[in-house]
Amino acid sequence: MSARRPARVRFAPSPTGIFHVGGARSALFNWAVARQTGGRFVLRIEDTDAARNRPEWTEGILRALAWLGIGPESETFEGPYFQSQRALRHVEAAQRLREAGGAYYCGCTREEVVARTGDPKRGYDGHCRDLALPAGAGRALRFRTPDDGVTTVVDVIRGKTEFPNSALEDFVLVRADGTATFLLANAVDDMDMDITHVIRGEEHLSNAPKQLLLWEALGEPPPVWAHVPVIVNERRQKLSKRRDKVALEDFQAEGYLPAAMINYLMLLGWGPRDGASEIMPWDRIEAEFRLEDVTLSPAMLDEAKLRAFNGEYIRALPVAEFVASCRPWLTPPVAPWPAQRFDEDAFAAVAPLAQTRVSVLREITAAVDFLFLDAPRIDDQAWAKTMTGPAAAVLSDAAAAFQDAAWAAEELRAGLEAVGVRHGLKLGKAQAPVRVAVTGRTVGLPLFESLVVLGRDRTLQRLAAALDRMAHG
Repeated sequence: MSARRPARVRFAPSPTGIFHVGGARSALFNWAVARQTGGRFVLRIEDTDAARNRPEWTEGILRALAWLGIGPESETFEGPYFQSQRALRHVEAAQRLREAGGAYYCGCTREEVVARTGDPKRGYDGHCRDLALPAGAGRALRFRTPDDGVTTVVDVIRGKTEFPNSALEDFVLVRADGTATFLLANAVDDMDMDITHVIRGEEHLSNAPKQLLLWEALGEPPPVWAHVPVIVNERRQKLSKRRDKVALEDFQAEGYLPAAMINYLMLLGWGPRDGASEIMPWDRIEAEFRLEDVTLSPAMLDEAKLRAFNGEYIRALPVAEFVASCRPWLTPPVAPWPAQRFDEDAFAAVAPLAQTRVSVLREITAAVDFLFLDAPRIDDQAWAKTMTGPAAAVLSDAAAAFQDAAWAAEELRAGLEAVGVRHGLKLGKAQAPVRVAVTGRTVGLPLFESLVVLGRDRTLQRLAAALDRMAHG
């Protein structure tokens, strides 16, 4: 940005039932600009489509923003405003344009335009431009675009983009049913709300020349434009909700931490100038973020990298905060055990071990389920892989060693090591059938620490159950 004056940015999502990660990225870019300039983040709900005007969807937007740290508790936040409540202002502005000669009524249907032009892909042909039609049923109000010259959109990220006016059709301002279109409503609302910056996805760049013409026709200086790069998947395809995981709510449900998600989304198209660590607290991001540093190239959402980010943030949590963060995944209906079976003390004992091994909080359920289920959920592939050869003898000898051992991790390790030596196995091979018998899996938390928390009686019961299964199939 060329100026550091307080910015009034607007985030104007449409309620759709999900909060797209692309929208989350745009919201964060807007939030950073508002915060670092001492300005305001204006939330405006684009709810003029009655089919998409559901209160619960608007509530979903507010919850998603709050999860990202954007909300009314900050003096930077303003709103929400609802576009549907401003319908009269939109129509008033359209009539001012008509009275000034900048708009006209048109009664053409799409079928009539195609019949005249012979091209179903061609835009409106200007048929009604000079007919001076009055308002009437079935007539929309169109903006009269310039016949020649170019409209130049100056963009902080993309520089100057020229649009030949001859390629801009006379677009609709007010539909035949009397409602304003997106182009008009957005421009009028931005003017009325003193919006200084419009920061949005590059898919809206094609709208910019039309909206710029509206700003000029209504006598207002245009805002600062910034169209951020599209987000693509790992196949370099634009994210699609029909094909890709795009809902912020889905990432929340998997157990991504807000701080990790914020950090990662801010790096989709932008990065610190010093190229140092990408793991950055919000305060540093807010201080260093610059729209002019945003790249033009598509930004790839790499979930493997996001998971790595999240793992870093999880490991950085104080243990008590990690325990609190895990709770939604440790209670029904997410957890597969009854609520009364969950033991806070048992989980607290293994939490430091689990914290270093999960990348998303959802993984905690499978990591500790053996502690809270009556019997472990045995993975069939793990069973088939480990319960061969001397496995039965190892389990039997391990049960005998554990029967009288001091119930401490080092003592249990020493006992199983001795069992392994007896059968010509290293500790890793000897503990594999024990781990599957007790936890149901070949990988998980450190075995001996887990046995200590599980307790002697339950450990021996599971070893006996595994031996019985091997004997009777």
